[in-house]
Amino acid sequence: MDVPELDDDDIQAFLIESYENLEQIERDIINLEKTSVNKETIERIYRSLHTLKGNCGFLPFPKLESLAHAGESLLSQLREQRKNSEDSNFQVTPQIISTLLKTVDTIRQILTQIKATKYEGEKDYSSLIKSLTQLQETQQIIFTSPVQQINESLDTSTNTSDSAYIRVNVSLLDQMMNLVGELVLTRNQVMGFADRLKDSNFATTCQRLSLITSQLQEGVMKTRLQPISTIWQKFPRIIRDLAIANGKQVEVEMQGGDTELDKSIIEAIKDPLTHLVRNCIDHGIESPSDRIASGKPTTGKIFLKAFYENGKVNLEIGDDGHGLTPAQLKARAQQQGLITPAQAAQMSDAEAIDLIFLPGFSTTEQVTNLSGRGVGMDIVKNNIDKINGTIEVNSKSGKGTIFKLKIPLTLTILPALIITSGNERYTIPQTSLQELVRLEPEQAITSIEVFYDVPVYHLRDNLIPLINLNQILQFNSQESTVHSQQSIVNSQNPPLPTQNSALNLVIIQADNYQFGLVVDTIEDIQDIVVKPLGKQLKFLSIFAGATILGDGTVALVIDVVNLAKLACVEAKYKQISSRLPDANTPQETQERQMILLFIGPQNAPMGIPLANTYRLEKIPASAVEKVGNQQVMRSYGQIIPLIDLKQVFQNDTNQPDLATQTDTLQIVIVSPNSQLSVALIVEQILDIVEESLTVKGIPSRPGVMFCAVIQGQITEILDIEAVIRITNPYLLSVGDRE
Repeated sequence: MDVPELDDDDIQAFLIESYENLEQIERDIINLEKTSVNKETIERIYRSLHTLKGNCGFLPFPKLESLAHAGESLLSQLREQRKNSEDSNFQVTPQIISTLLKTVDTIRQILTQIKATKYEGEKDYSSLIKSLTQLQETQQIIFTSPVQQINESLDTSTNTSDSAYIRVNVSLLDQMMNLVGELVLTRNQVMGFADRLKDSNFATTCQRLSLITSQLQEGVMKTRLQPISTIWQKFPRIIRDLAIANGKQVEVEMQGGDTELDKSIIEAIKDPLTHLVRNCIDHGIESPSDRIASGKPTTGKIFLKAFYENGKVNLEIGDDGHGLTPAQLKARAQQQGLITPAQAAQMSDAEAIDLIFLPGFSTTEQVTNLSGRGVGMDIVKNNIDKINGTIEVNSKSGKGTIFKLKIPLTLTILPALIITSGNERYTIPQTSLQELVRLEPEQAITSIEVFYDVPVYHLRDNLIPLINLNQILQFNSQESTVHSQQSIVNSQNPPLPTQNSALNLVIIQADNYQFGLVVDTIEDIQDIVVKPLGKQLKFLSIFAGATILGDGTVALVIDVVNLAKLACVEAKYKQISSRLPDANTPQETQERQMILLFIGPQNAPMGIPLANTYRLEKIPASAVEKVGNQQVMRSYGQIIPLIDLKQVFQNDTNQPDLATQTDTLQIVIVSPNSQLSVALIVEQILDIVEESLTVKGIPSRPGVMFCAVIQGQITEILDIEAVIRITNPYLLSVGDRE
């Protein structure tokens, strides 16, 4: 029989809807196994299979139609059983669950075949259809006591109008994002013209253009955001299948599934997260007998958690299994020839745990379908590095392991620091920056020294290894404004600095260590659009891409992780740590926290935990506006409420005219939660310090969390929510609602 030619648009629409229905069916089947049968869940599965079967009627896919019909018939019988057992609660047997999941997998295979060839293929599915029919006849349903009944109101379906949503091709969103990126570059160029022309009318128009561009950029980026649950919703099925295959009992807990990331990030982390989950089941969770012997419940747990912090998305994947033992990891790495006994003897526990990221390393003696080949964790780390993310492992023997990932929200348009080196400009993504340091000549002489042939900078009781960007890029040292800083350039015989000009340091976080990058000048932070490098420059691993600056020149984007690898920063960091066992150790920093210090009203020393601090700015007093009774400012396309700390701590309830007080205001933008940002007006920003805060005192007045001794001085640590509550408590209620 001749098969009519199918229209590409019809097939594409059919596949999109079928895949959506299939994902919903799979999630609901997994839920059926977790709890007693819920009427709404059965109805959803039935409707989805019915829709899939009905769509096949318009297209020549008889095999898919027959399979969907067999599944629909089984669900129809379950519906009837549910209606006739209204006063009881019943559960579906594992055999029915497994057969339904096999049906889902088979339908997915058929859809894949249709996508590739437009036809179903020649494979026979009669045995599966027969199994579904037999299950209808046997009616294998387990009735359970009403005590196990779960409130069905917890799983009600939401009826959202289809007219509120439309399907948009991803390629169209990508094109819109590219155009917005070009608009951002053009905006930066126009703003540069405004600074040079000194025309007030033109400057006002440019400010309006900048605001609209920022709002458009934010709107388009939101269309590309997807919740992390788009990945997580596949994990219950994966975990179930792997647990059965390994003879283990595992349940999964998820938090923060609504945390959103750019679609490109979602695609990049999908495989690494899947591998981490598989790793937790295969290597982490013990067998039921081993868990009983260890005094644990027979069912192991896998935890998935996502949340925002410091402009990044934090992901945590963990288990409550047997954890990692550093001594065993060292011994295994020596057996595989990855490290020497001397290296193992010098390794800390944290370094031993990081051995799992070495290519070829595996803790499994036998090769299985899941593990034993030594391929996986090194690829996970490489994929996370490619998106400027980091991965950290926390493990306790007998308690479990947690993988902590920090990844950026987007890779397309991002804020970056512009620096110069050898008369060329470069950019560094802001997510990698820790702080900027400018050392006057006399400060450089006292703060920089050579420690075992490694130039280091004393930064708040820590030794930070330094590298010179000019040296890495092999510029002529005579062109550099820091060429006489031989302590940075020449690591073989490094004398102390003697030059007359200041030294600019960019403190960068790469993986789990910090280093200082010596640059010629530090210019500004701008939103940049990262463009991929051409094939002629692909071999330059220290550059992640390029961008066009406001003046039309091209600047390369530095990949800080690969820059650190090229400069052997990790080896230098380990060398310093091994010679100074009491310095830079995690044991000391676990209870320490970063504090932003500033001068508040009445010249009072004050501080804010850096984790709550979003950005530091200086703005002209004329930029302050008033909406109702609230003073506000504009920043990066947002309207942010302003709080003058004088109102809080000097009992001054009247809002003064800031324009008459000073020409420039120093602003600290803080975020007590992910939905609310406010700007605090301070007298003077001093420094960022890392302190243990072991000496604490009671709050001195409202708005203060506690007092602490920092750098020998009693400092008030502010309670951000209390400060907001004193000035405008309505802001907190709005933030909670959002």
